[in-house]
Parts: sequence; C-alpha cells; structure tokens
Amino acid sequence: MKRKIIQTVSSAVSPVAEKLIRASRMETDELLKEYNTTLNGYNEETAAELRDKYGKNEISREKPESVYKRLIDAFINPFTVVLFVLTAISFFTDVVIVAPGEKDPSTVIIICTMVIISALLRFIQETRSNNSAEKLKTMVTTTVTVTRGEEGRKEVPSADIVPGDIIFLTAGDMVPADVRIISCKDLFVSQSSLTGESEPVEKFSYAIAQETKNPLDLPNLAFMGSNVVSGSAVCIVLATGDFTCFGSMAKAISDNQVTTSFEKGINSVSWVLIRFMMCMVPVVFFINGFTKGDWFQAFLFALSVAVGLTPEMLPMIVTTNLAKGAVAMANKKTIVKHLNSIQNFGAMDVLCTDKTGTITQDHIVLERYLDIHGNEDERILRHAFLNSYYQTGLKNLMDVAIINHAKTEPYRSLREKYTKVDEIPFDFNRRRMSVVIRDQDGKTQLITKGAVEEMLSICTYTEYNGTVVELSDDIRKEIISTVAELSNQGMRVLAVAQKNNPPVEGVFSVKDESDMVLIGYLAFLDPPKDTAAAAIMALNDYGVAVKVLTGDSDAVAKCICRQVGLKVDNMLLGSEIEEMNDEKLAVVVEKTNLFAKLTPQQKARIVRTLRSNGHIVGFMGDGINDAAAMHEADVAISVDTAVDVAKDSADIILLEKDLTVLEQGVIEGRRTFGNIIKYIKMTTSSNFGNMFSVVTASAFLPFLPMQPIQILFLNLIYDISCIAIPWDNMDEDYLKIPRKWDASSIGSFMIWLGPTSSVFDITTYIIMFFVICPVITGGAYGSKGINSASFISLFNSGWFVESLWSQTLVIHMIRTPRIPFIQSRASIPVLLSTSAVIAVGTVTPYTPFGRVLGMAAMPAIYFSWLLAMILCYMLLATFMKTMYRRRYGELL
Repeated sequence: MKRKIIQTVSSAVSPVAEKLIRASRMETDELLKEYNTTLNGYNEETAAELRDKYGKNEISREKPESVYKRLIDAFINPFTVVLFVLTAISFFTDVVIVAPGEKDPSTVIIICTMVIISALLRFIQETRSNNSAEKLKTMVTTTVTVTRGEEGRKEVPSADIVPGDIIFLTAGDMVPADVRIISCKDLFVSQSSLTGESEPVEKFSYAIAQETKNPLDLPNLAFMGSNVVSGSAVCIVLATGDFTCFGSMAKAISDNQVTTSFEKGINSVSWVLIRFMMCMVPVVFFINGFTKGDWFQAFLFALSVAVGLTPEMLPMIVTTNLAKGAVAMANKKTIVKHLNSIQNFGAMDVLCTDKTGTITQDHIVLERYLDIHGNEDERILRHAFLNSYYQTGLKNLMDVAIINHAKTEPYRSLREKYTKVDEIPFDFNRRRMSVVIRDQDGKTQLITKGAVEEMLSICTYTEYNGTVVELSDDIRKEIISTVAELSNQGMRVLAVAQKNNPPVEGVFSVKDESDMVLIGYLAFLDPPKDTAAAAIMALNDYGVAVKVLTGDSDAVAKCICRQVGLKVDNMLLGSEIEEMNDEKLAVVVEKTNLFAKLTPQQKARIVRTLRSNGHIVGFMGDGINDAAAMHEADVAISVDTAVDVAKDSADIILLEKDLTVLEQGVIEGRRTFGNIIKYIKMTTSSNFGNMFSVVTASAFLPFLPMQPIQILFLNLIYDISCIAIPWDNMDEDYLKIPRKWDASSIGSFMIWLGPTSSVFDITTYIIMFFVICPVITGGAYGSKGINSASFISLFNSGWFVESLWSQTLVIHMIRTPRIPFIQSRASIPVLLSTSAVIAVGTVTPYTPFGRVLGMAAMPAIYFSWLLAMILCYMLLATFMKTMYRRRYGELL
C-alpha cells in the first residue's frame, strides 16, 4: 500500500519546532559553537558518546509490533468476531442457564478450537514472513556521508548519525535527520511526504530571521522524511530520531493508506458472506421452530448453521498464501516490503523498466574518449576527469567509470594543479553538470559534460581540426553522425565542452553554461545483465508486456533492447510525449514498448496513463529519476544498487543481480491469488449448497437433519482439510495469464456450482429416510414400535458422512477446470489432509466419540449408495464447471 504522511500544525510552537526555528536564525560559526563542533565534524569517540546520550537515529513508532500484539491481531477479524458472539451465546444457553447435570460445553469447545486453529496458523505464517524479511533488510542499509575528524569523509548508516554531525547531501539522498543547511548549490528538496506539496522546494544556506511557527516554512532547514531532488549541500544535524520534526508529529501522523483492489475484493467477499449468513440463519430458525415446535432446539440448530456458514479460515488462508509467497521470495534474496504486493506482482500485465542499472549491469566502463572527429584524445579524458573529480553532486556510474579509468599518472597530479571555484550540479531537466576550476596561473575554466543534445544547445563553437571554429550546421551534422555511429554500437555517449575565463558576477549559475566550445565525446559501455534476456522472454511467456522507459538516447536504448531480445515495435521520445494530450498518449502507449530521452515526470505520466487504460503496472528502477514512476505503479521494484529514495519507494527489492526472480515473483503472485480465490469460491458455493439443503430439510423433515454438535464437528474437520490449500498446486495454464481480482465472478460461481451438492444432499435425505433407516430400524419414522431416536441418529450419521465427502471432494473438483485426479492432481499436503479428514469423518459414527455426538453405525449397504452418489456428484460437478467455463470463460 502507498503511504503519504501529512503534517498537522498546531498554533503553539512545540519544543522541537522552537529548537529548529532558533537554529535557522543562527550564523554558521554560531551554530558550530552551539553544538561544540567544527566543519571537520566529531571524531568517532565523541559521536559514540552522543549516540549513547540521544539514542539511535530511528523513529520508535517504526519498531515492529510485539509478539502479543500480533497474536491478538491474528484473532481480530469479522469472522472471529461473529464466532466469539456465537460462542458467548452458546456458553449462556448450554452452560449457564441449564441444570448442573445437563451442562454441555462441547459446542463452546469446538467453536473455540476452530478460532484458535485459524488464528494460530495466521500468526505463525505472518511471523515466518516477518522474520525472513527482517533478515534480508539487514542487508539493505541507508547510509549518509559524514565527516569524522581526522578520518575525513566516510559513509555511515543513517541510524548512527548524532546531533552536531556534519553531513553531505546529494541528489537521490534521503534526508536522514532534521538539519540546518550551512552551504549548498542549486539544492531542491521534495517535502511531499511531510507537507503534501508535489513541487520540490529550493533551499538556501543563509541565516533567516523569518517570523514563523512552522519550521517547514524555513528554506535553510531540511527534514527527516524528505529527499534531495537535485543539487548538493553541507549540513549540520540538529535533531535525530524521535526528537525530529517527523518524530514529534508521530502521534498526529495520518497514514493515508490506499486500499488495493485485492484488499477491497477480500473485504467485500467477507461482508457478503457475513450478510448472507445473517439473512439465512433466521430463516432456518423460524422454519424449524414452526415445523418442529421445539424453539430451543431450533435456536441451537440455527446457531450451528451460523457457525457452519462462517468461513473463519478465510483470513488464515489469505495471510498464509501471502506470507508463503513472501517467504518463497525471501529464499531468493528478494525483500517483499508489503505482503499484498505479491498478489499485485501476479496481476501485473505490464512491466515498465528503466534501462541503466536494471536490465543493464551496474558496472559502466569508459571505453573511448574522442575528439569530435572520432579520434582518441587524452585531452578529453583530462577534462572529463576534472569535471567528475571536483563535482560534489550526484556521482553516477559514469563519473565513477571516468575516475577509475584515470587512476594513474598524469591524472592524479591534476588534483594538485587545480582548485575548485564552483559547480553547477546535475539535474534531470538539463541533463548536464559543470565545474569551475582555476589553475596555478590564475586561469579559470568552466568544464561541462552531459547528454549530447543538451550540450549542443549550449555550444556556439567547437574544436575542428585543432582550431576553434563556429559550430555550423554542417559540423553539427557531422557530430550527430559520429555520435549515432557510437550509439549504434551500444555505447552511451556524453559530450564534453569548456569555456576559458568565463565572466561571472557572484556565484556561477545555469546561465553561465552558454557560448561554450565543444571539444569531444566520452563513450561508455553498459552491457545488459546476463539474465536480462531470459527474464524478458519469460515475462512475455507469462503474459507480461515489457516496456523500456529510459532517459538515455534512442540509439543506445534500441541497441540494448536488441541485445536482450526485446523487439522494438514502436519508439517514442520525450519531446514527442510533451506535445501529446492525455487522450492521444493513452492510444500511443499501447503500441509502444520503447520510450527514450524521458524526464522523471514523463516516466510517471506513462505509468499513470497505462494504469488509467486498465493495466496493472509494475515499474523497476534504481535512480532518483525513477522514484516518481515507482510511486505511480501498482507494484514498485528496485534493485540492490538503487539510491535511497528508489528503495524507499519500492514494494519489492531484488538483492541479487539475477532478474529471473521477476518470473518467480509473477508465478508466486498468481499461485497466491489462485489458491485464495480457490478457497473463496469453494467456500461460497459450498455454503450456498449447504444452505439450500438445510432449508429444504427443515421444511420437509419431521426432525433436524443433523444435530447442532454434529454440524460444528463437521465444520471443524472440514476446516482442518482446508489448512493445506496454500500449499496446493496450480495448473500451468492458469499461471500463464495475469490474474486480476473480479469479485463479480464469485456470485455467478456460487449460483452455478452451489446447488450441485444440494442435489445429492436431498438424494441422501430420500434414501436415508425411505430406504436405509426403515430397513435397519424395522419401519418408517413415526410407525408404532419404531425407535425414533435410533432412526434420527442413523439419519444424522448418513447425512454427516455424505456431506463431509461431498464438501471435502469439492476441493478437488473446484481447484482445477480439468478432470481431477487424472488430468490435474492436488499437492501431496492437500491429498493427505482431505484423505485424512474423510477417513476420520467416516469412522467417527463407529466410535465411542461418535456415540457422544449422537451418531450410529451405518450398515454396509449405505456405502454402496454413498459411492454411487459421490461418483454421480463428481460427474455432475465436472459437467457444471465445464458449462460455467463456456459461459464465463474461466473457472477460477
């Protein structure tokens, strides 16, 4: 589920807000003195002491629920509430108000046993899932760059920072605490998780004397829970953990959780079944009361029917299925942050994915450094090295590749020859970044690198055959041709430009990136992951369309798609999307599977459009430019090397580079959904059939067709047989198609399949009442000299066994559209559980326990009738589900 945290501001200033506002008004020197620190930060010993004083940088509300709380929650759902009410009524009628010798707590014991089994299984599965996820989460840590005295800059877990720490933020970072900005460059921070505002807020470093009661209004503060969109900053930590603005608002935070279609479906089915029970039980009560004359027995029978109609195992089945899927994914080193995302994974029919770092490897190599004619030129590498080395913003994989390539002399000595003057950080709209450096002679140089198209837009000149000339149309065409040739080889190309002694007043800004001289290109190789092609092929086989959404050039994107076997049917550029209205885009996205040169907002728009077209959309990304699209998707997937904000937006995180786990996720999701819908349809149809049978029997029989205690015992052992359903097999052809929740199919399924068992329940009534019981007892019911109690006991036993057989075998009939046991076999756990339950139920009338329940041993002739009826039931059920499939297209 998606979550947004909305701020609530009171008129009074809280101590936390007062502290932050006071810090915003202080100059840097004053602030450092206040925290007894310097720009070099604390040493490790001092930081440890402060950590002991203030505690870990964690919000206490995020601690996991206690075992006791989770155990109690496992017992609380609509069905167990109904059963608890019925238990209380039964306890009052069977124990409290009856004579001492007639007290019978068996009904209370059986109902409580059913509730305990369901709740404990739910609790155990949730605990297994949580434990597996927690183990994997220790492998994913959010880190922050701090300066630790003589150790200098180092990466530490965000939980380890303390008030007074000097930290460094760049694009893609989550702000780890409440901080005061003491220096920054083009810093924009998204505070939407705190304020609900969608637009990023620009931040500054100067002291502010603004009068306000709300620290979120102050532009020199940044807060835990926000993230850096672009730019860079040096900050001093003001507050951590529960002492942050975020922490102080914990009690006032509203978790606006968006209920998924799956959850809505489960909730609607739950209440439909409860309403069905509450409507039909009074009908059974009044029919039996008027026809039998014993209102107390009629009440007990109606009470037992209510228990029988309550699908108390549904919460356990849903939770166990989801938890089982999460555990299976955990075994594949995949974190499932939200259990419901397992089902969304299975429902997904479109997967949108970024290219770099997701379907390509996270190790980019600098292959070539060329002048504009395509000749290798060391001078281009030198300029690129200075640009990457001195920039403090978002160091992406290409910066790392440049620095790694230039580790040897003479590049290392370049650091001693130049000093940094300023920088203009990277952002995803300009798609370039610049640094300003000065050499020992005082010469100033602006060096810029970025996407070729954006670089051409700011260059007026170029170095052509060793001479700086004006960038003419012919030279521009030659440059584009050279870049296209490199891109067609699968290389990602950046352009490098420079300007000597750029004029500037005050601080350098984007407007200084003009009239530059284009000097050459950098060509990077970013090969696809070894498993990318197999993963895409498998997803296509399972009905999931893969669409690539990248900010990279169209030529490179096409080359990568070709390498991973993704046929490009149609390609759309960000510039083309910008010109389209929503209606046109809705048409075009359906026939396009490659989108290139996209901005983050365009990625999010494409995902939003696909969802509005009725698709269940997944998005796999690893960068800050993917976070918006991930938030829009039904299921957000991130990879092990993703930036903090991408991991935070993800529902599922892949900790290993093997993308074939995507296929496993889809299969687990569909298997999970299939086993849940299997139980729901099985339960609704069975309950409807039983209800029909009970109403018929109540209207025409002179006694109860089954004793209340027998109905409860039947329901208990049937529920035990359902425990194994989450471990059942699903047919391969079922798993091949995306599965969406459709609650409307449950009603039609119930009406078609429910009365099938009623046909044979009524047949059992007729055979028992007119054939078997008269033969064994010596005459018809009510005849002179006939033991009515023996007659009723034998009748009850016959219907008990037949009802158990038909109700249990319906698991095998409904679990597959194929012929059960022949074309499709249930899993071993399901076979064992259903066989054991049928055996126990069949033997019960012959045991002392059966006599306690009011049953009698049945003659051998009964089983001849039983086998014939069960065979006919299976044939009729097979016919009805075939007709149902022809009418509605699918069974489950």
